[in-house]
Amino acid sequence: MPTVNNLRILVTGATGYVGSRLVAALLEDGHEVVVASRNVERLADFGWFDDVRPVSLDAADPESVASAFGVAGPIDVVYYLVHGIGQTDFRNADNKAAEHVARAAKDAGVKRIVYLGGFVPAEGELSEHLISRAEVAGALTIDGGPDVVWLGAAIIIGAGSTSFELLRYVGDRFLLIPMPPWAHNALDPISIRDVLYYLVAAADAERVPAGSYDIHGPATTTYGDLLLTYARMSERWRTGVSVPNVDMRLVSQLAALFVPVPGGLAADLVESLDFPMKASNDGLRPFVADPPGGLVSIEDAIRLSLSSRRQRPVNGLDDPHHLADTDPDWAGGDIMRLRKIAAMVTPSHARPALGLLCAVPGPVAGWWRMGLDTLIGLAPKRAS
Repeated sequence: MPTVNNLRILVTGATGYVGSRLVAALLEDGHEVVVASRNVERLADFGWFDDVRPVSLDAADPESVASAFGVAGPIDVVYYLVHGIGQTDFRNADNKAAEHVARAAKDAGVKRIVYLGGFVPAEGELSEHLISRAEVAGALTIDGGPDVVWLGAAIIIGAGSTSFELLRYVGDRFLLIPMPPWAHNALDPISIRDVLYYLVAAADAERVPAGSYDIHGPATTTYGDLLLTYARMSERWRTGVSVPNVDMRLVSQLAALFVPVPGGLAADLVESLDFPMKASNDGLRPFVADPPGGLVSIEDAIRLSLSSRRQRPVNGLDDPHHLADTDPDWAGGDIMRLRKIAAMVTPSHARPALGLLCAVPGPVAGWWRMGLDTLIGLAPKRAS
């Protein structure tokens, strides 16, 4: 897909799931990329490190933000992928961080900010997570500042994505999947490949006007049907069981107990499932042609996400749906995580036998992994 060439782009949140893959996609598209992180040393873990310019940026500190823009030099486009979800008082912290970046970008003469947030339903009492996503878009939009393109997405399908990993662990660990009323809310998921395609396109001000766009895949589903589709694609027998409506705060607390995703992160995301996650507009399709071969279907996105067998550097993935070696330690499913820990104590000549772990039933692998996490202190406590 042709885009404006030779843009100087600053990516905040470059160490995150989407951000790390976006850096690779922007480099492949021919842009000059500056990556920002509070922990500059961590950037060296990413395969694209030698091809970017790293800068230290703590969005919570306005002086750090201003200094980062000074060190970075002229910037055409900023990608804003910072979020504090899962942390204490993340809503207030996110608003302040967005304001700091917007003001520094204005002072630096940045032309455009591209922000990836979530869908915000028009009705109902929203969760803190959903409210925060809309407020951040507002904080990024200041008088005389860069124009803002807000891309909203619901569940992103790809190995390593928090949303997909939650889906994976529920589908793997439970033979009977509870289906409360909210499991039947409409949902428009999108594959990570299509997210990256739209993010890269959004840098082009000649094609994409400033504004809010809900990006989504080719089909609408429900969270319940998505779980059952995952089970079918992973060749697991699962069935849904209707249960009464339960307070979402209790559901979020239970999710934090039964899946290895950091507790606060899982809880905040689960609370958002109480609302329909259906796109309110056609996204960027009026301005940007579909990618070659069309948008990725739900089934194909899940299949590609499950086809990842070995973690590689994020810029060397065969497909962005695959798991990168810089994705969270809790990602990849119980079998992969059991194989990784078993490999630490298994002689090299015996490691091929670890493939037998693939025959372990998902719920059994889940309980083994949960027990090991608890025993040796690997259970994640919060978002990193």
